[in-house]
Amino acid sequence: MAATITSIAELEALYDQPGEASILKEVDRIIPEYRAFIEAAPFLTLATRGPEGLDCSPRGDAPGFVRVEDDRTLLIPDRRGNNRIDSLRNIVRDPQVALLFLIPGMGETLRVNGKAAICVEPALLESFSVDGKAPKSVIAITVEAVFFQCARAILRSQLWNPQMHVARSALPSAGRILAAVTQNRFDGEAYDKALPERQRTTLY
Repeated sequence: MAATITSIAELEALYDQPGEASILKEVDRIIPEYRAFIEAAPFLTLATRGPEGLDCSPRGDAPGFVRVEDDRTLLIPDRRGNNRIDSLRNIVRDPQVALLFLIPGMGETLRVNGKAAICVEPALLESFSVDGKAPKSVIAITVEAVFFQCARAILRSQLWNPQMHVARSALPSAGRILAAVTQNRFDGEAYDKALPERQRTTLY
């Protein structure tokens, strides 16, 4: 790049000072108003870091799937996935995490920063059971900062506008991607054919 910012001083000179509300909205605990956002959210992204680099993982379930244990503690069940466990590997070695909660139809998002631990206490796991299936672990977040993000990004992207939704057929399928990255050593067509049933039977 021909011109890049290389110091905090340059960066701060480029942007205006944040408004008062942008500073005051951040707190170090889950106040009732922020709890309402968390309990309404069916989806979040979990950002972690480790020796191999960064990871940002989607997490989703019915609204309220993230349990507010108290005003400084969140509990997130680790539901079935692809078993890469990238996020969990990172948490074991570096507990610092960031969460971004999204609520369908809502412009504002909610950000939470904190430290995570991976819990496997049997009674806790059982308390998160769905259809008789408990998660293998629960991520416990000790909250350090909570604040809402304004709606500009959602408004610009028109994320919740049905007219902007992209048909799945307009983009490469999972099987087609796997075939491409493996130079057709992976049977992408068979993968796509089996995927809907596999997803349906392995949600939990």
